[in-house]
Amino acid sequence: MALRTKSIEASLADADEKGRSLKRSLKTFDIAAMGIAVAVGAGIFSVGANAAANFAGPGVIVSFLLAAVTCGLAIMCYAEFASTIPVAGSAYTFTYATMGELLAWIVGWDLILETLTASAVIAKYWGIYLSTAFDVFGVTLPSTIAIGPIGFTWGPVLIVGLFTALLAFGTRLSSRVSAVITVIKVAIVLFVIVVGAFFVKAANFTPFIPAAEPTKGAEGSVLTQSLVSWITGAAPAQYGVFGLLAAASLVFFAFIGFDVVATSAEETENPQKTLPRGIFIGLGIVTLLYVGVSIVITGMVSYKQLAQEKAPSLASAFDIVGLPWAAGIIAIGSLIGLTTVVMVLLLGLSRIVFSMSRDGLLPRWFSVTNPKTQTPVRVQVVAGIVVAFLAGFTAVDKLEGMINIGTLSAFVLVSIGIIVLRRSRPDAPRSFRVPWSPVVPILSAVLCFWLMLNLEVETWIRFVVWLVIGFAIYFGYSRRNSRVGKAMRE
Repeated sequence: MALRTKSIEASLADADEKGRSLKRSLKTFDIAAMGIAVAVGAGIFSVGANAAANFAGPGVIVSFLLAAVTCGLAIMCYAEFASTIPVAGSAYTFTYATMGELLAWIVGWDLILETLTASAVIAKYWGIYLSTAFDVFGVTLPSTIAIGPIGFTWGPVLIVGLFTALLAFGTRLSSRVSAVITVIKVAIVLFVIVVGAFFVKAANFTPFIPAAEPTKGAEGSVLTQSLVSWITGAAPAQYGVFGLLAAASLVFFAFIGFDVVATSAEETENPQKTLPRGIFIGLGIVTLLYVGVSIVITGMVSYKQLAQEKAPSLASAFDIVGLPWAAGIIAIGSLIGLTTVVMVLLLGLSRIVFSMSRDGLLPRWFSVTNPKTQTPVRVQVVAGIVVAFLAGFTAVDKLEGMINIGTLSAFVLVSIGIIVLRRSRPDAPRSFRVPWSPVVPILSAVLCFWLMLNLEVETWIRFVVWLVIGFAIYFGYSRRNSRVGKAMRE
């Protein structure tokens, strides 16, 4: 049977389908701000400290650079695809045009996993940080309320409801609100970096890569060790070169979302130039901010002191050097930081489902757009309800690893897809081309897969279960209702 692929021309034609098209209104600044908005969240104040304390020591600086390079290589592949097929769907749409419907479904299903869990997890943390921010000012505001035997975290429902409504009114309006909040949170991050720089001591950077040592209390914890450690039979360890690489897998979480930005291609003015430019500007700024914060964290205090903290964060470092007031600023920065992350992830989730629905792989009801705002209000509202329920009523924060594995699996296939597209459609117009192809796409795929191998065994088990559910839906519904499949049968 012929491989079910959707041509570039068909994807571009669908973008103009009456009643199922999106309004092009985003510019370079909007795209860059969206990338910064989704990448700079509360994690900038905590993920680096945790990685330094428990995995890499001062070498976490290199971990961030390695994660940024890996993300950058993959994003170059996204940029070429987006300049060739500037429609909604991101990696799902790109894979459909190169490697066929089944792999496209897998990528789309993985992206739903990434954006759904990320939206719910980040919204959950937003509710917790809201209570923390009030605590700083002496106001007690419980994050969870008991409703009979069920615990209800009300904060996530509030923030998800707010941004669901804002996104339904229009992408342009929501992007402007996001941009204002992003400028504020970047200013807070820069303030923290500048203040912390006065307390940096060169001695704290030695040893830069601490010697490897057994992970405390990790004996027998098969599910919590990395897949590569389990395969090789290596004892769970921290620090050393492998600790640095494991930290890179952990801090990669900081860079997720740039693939989500690519889902806005169909809503971007002159996407062939605007989208690649905006994505790279955003990635460059985010990398500088994270490296700056990691230098300050590991320079202010020894990684050994951070390791003694129950939940090491940037606030921990300021407490140790005698600046407890900074915790208040960091709490507010974390709250503001998470706000825009929730918005961009909700946008990405709705656009992925919208694109798959327009192709018939999910019910076509989801891809109908509002005639006035030209936004997919139906899927936006449904996505908001699902995310609010998960964040408000479940322990979804335990699924953090699913976000990374969903993102990385999509990165791998998009990187390979560039090589396929160059061979299958060398004639297709491209305003951006990945340099040194196929070397760069292959390197991108290998690095992303390596980071996947460094994720926990438990995460891989959950990922396999998610894929099994996805295959059941595809063969039970999507394959039969696919518009491409129907056209091939006619």
